[in-house]
Amino acid sequence: MPKRRHHKEHHATGRVGWLRAAVLGANDGIVSTAALIVGVAAAGTAKETILLSGVAGLVAGAMSMAAGEYVSVHSQADAEKADLATERRELREEPEAELRELEKIYVTRGLKLELARQVAEQLTAHDALAAHARDELGITDEQAPRPLQAALSSSASFTAGALIPLIVVALSPPAVLLPVVAAATLVLLAILGSLAARVGGAPMGKAALRVTFWGVLALGVTAAIGRAFGVMV
Repeated sequence: MPKRRHHKEHHATGRVGWLRAAVLGANDGIVSTAALIVGVAAAGTAKETILLSGVAGLVAGAMSMAAGEYVSVHSQADAEKADLATERRELREEPEAELRELEKIYVTRGLKLELARQVAEQLTAHDALAAHARDELGITDEQAPRPLQAALSSSASFTAGALIPLIVVALSPPAVLLPVVAAATLVLLAILGSLAARVGGAPMGKAALRVTFWGVLALGVTAAIGRAFGVMV
């Protein structure tokens, strides 16, 4: 008798936490730093000042991303803990009502009443809180919020993204600095959008166009503002 092969499945949802934070950080690092550089450069500022502005933007942005991700994800974790505490109390005080609630969920999902009752009873006997967390509240271990991981991922990816426009500035002659930074930024954004879509299992073309569009908008606005201030000065 042939051996049964173990079937492994890989889903993008298992990567959604760190992927979202990493993509957001890298995208924000590229766009915000490049936009800052383009705005300052459009005002006719010296290359050294442009670099200094970019470095300041990198440091401030990385710290802001870390703090923002940590606070927001921690708030989500606190909310989930509160929901689980409420569910734990309800299971202790009203076990039959909670069993019927679980039964109703399975009926809504397509099980017949008798089977739904059996499933609810067996899952309750196995781990009642886990069953309600998963099927009633939508809380799973795989997608549990991890504040520190999100903060570090966002900060590191922001720094990596922000470093690229700075390197381009350092290597570019002052005469062509503005168009080179803009072109490099848009190419990088398209690549980042495509890679993120590939990892997440989404269409690559649409993702690349979407992120490039917002990059063009950000660079255009900051360049216009920088040029306006440069003329006034």
